[in-house]
Amino acid sequence: MDDGGRFPRVLVLGGTGFIGRHAVASLLESGCEVVIGSRHPSRIARRLPGLAARCGFRHARLERLLEPATWLPLLDGIDVVLNCVGILRQRGRETYRRVHHLAPAALAAACRLAGVRLVHVSALALRVGARSRFLRSKLAGEEALRASGADWRIVRPSLLDGDGGYGAKWLRRVARWPVHLLPADATGRIAALHVADLGDALARIALLPADPAASADARIYELGGLDCHTLAGYLVLLRQQCGASPPLRLRVPSLLARLGSHLLDVLHLTPFSFGHWELLREDNCPRVNRLPELLGRAPRPLGPLAASPFPLALGPASA
Repeated sequence: MDDGGRFPRVLVLGGTGFIGRHAVASLLESGCEVVIGSRHPSRIARRLPGLAARCGFRHARLERLLEPATWLPLLDGIDVVLNCVGILRQRGRETYRRVHHLAPAALAAACRLAGVRLVHVSALALRVGARSRFLRSKLAGEEALRASGADWRIVRPSLLDGDGGYGAKWLRRVARWPVHLLPADATGRIAALHVADLGDALARIALLPADPAASADARIYELGGLDCHTLAGYLVLLRQQCGASPPLRLRVPSLLARLGSHLLDVLHLTPFSFGHWELLREDNCPRVNRLPELLGRAPRPLGPLAASPFPLALGPASA
């Protein structure tokens, strides 16, 4: 809320995707006016008339918005931009470099010119030297925001659980299998959190008062659940929730797991990708978990899936 008692008008890019629709629900509950940026706004308005009645829509294809001037019309009348767009795999002009790096860089420059806050959803465990183009593009996007001079905030969540998530659905399916095939070097820990908690956290960051003196570290939010597990341990946790007996674990040699990840990147059969293979080898837990700070409560326990505020069957990329 600003000094005049007015809630901000928030543009949510990818507002009907897995992360975005939970952020939209939290923003609406907080009293904000929400505008959704989408590749197909008219299609979504037809499929979700209830959402259309509560939100505005603007056409936004990030792979085409690569200059600050192209973003300025979208920012008209907007106080905060929340960028929830990400792609798991490349498709045509929707490349990692365009969607994760060049478009956010142009958006950040436009936000600086327009005096608009930018909240950008990134990922944990990004590092210089990563071989995955997915991870390298995410890191380049972060670096562009930090150098932009805009009022930016970067949010780095760990693995997400919840209804409607492409990866979350697959992990729950795999957890039910009697045999778990696990990369031998998947020794990194993950701090899975519920996507609804991430939506609440994003809404709270959008509502924070301006703080021009905030340091770069204070503008970065690493978020996760309260418990850390290896992939094997997390699958067992999910399996226990459906009352199944312990699975048989088979370790897949590292080279074979890497080759399999490349093959799946080509075939698009599962969410598992080369980028995920790299991430599983490192810890994916917050260094300082700021989720309880933002929520003002303990994070939700991971349990049976709750219904999404705006049920919508979408692929891994945000709309």
